[in-house]
Amino acid sequence: MTKTPSPRRSPRRTRRSAAEESWADLADLALIISRELQYRGYADPQAVGLTQSEGMVMRYLLQDDPAAPSQIAAATGLQRTNLSATLRGLEQKGLIQRQANPTDGRGVTVSPTDRGRSNYALVRHEWATAISEAAGRDDTHLAAALNLLTTVKDGLTSTRPPTQSGHPPA
Repeated sequence: MTKTPSPRRSPRRTRRSAAEESWADLADLALIISRELQYRGYADPQAVGLTQSEGMVMRYLLQDDPAAPSQIAAATGLQRTNLSATLRGLEQKGLIQRQANPTDGRGVTVSPTDRGRSNYALVRHEWATAISEAAGRDDTHLAAALNLLTTVKDGLTSTRPPTQSGHPPA
């Protein structure tokens, strides 16, 4: 007599609340939107492309320049070795400059160049155009979306662990 195998049980899944599913969807959408912006590039031939890390550094420098590399690393969450490579890339593109630290001649500070400032403004314009067109120029909930995403960003950065996770995202 042949014994029929019992049906395989799937691993036990934890039930997620509707709110948790929505937060996961929000995170997923943020990653997809970011990737889509990177993928499409820029329509303006004058725009100098930025990697995600370069964009983070430029964003920080344009809010609080000049800054020491240690300040930039702490503010962006980049490891010092990755930051060094990112700064080299931005410097080669002519978007930042390094100068001796005026308070301590041994260190350096980093600041955006005029080209870096204008390029970041141009890149932001390109992003705005792409996002606005993708949304059909419907800005009905734009203020609420910006408010929510700013709150999420502030919450994530204020609770950032002191060291990067050993399990980076795929």
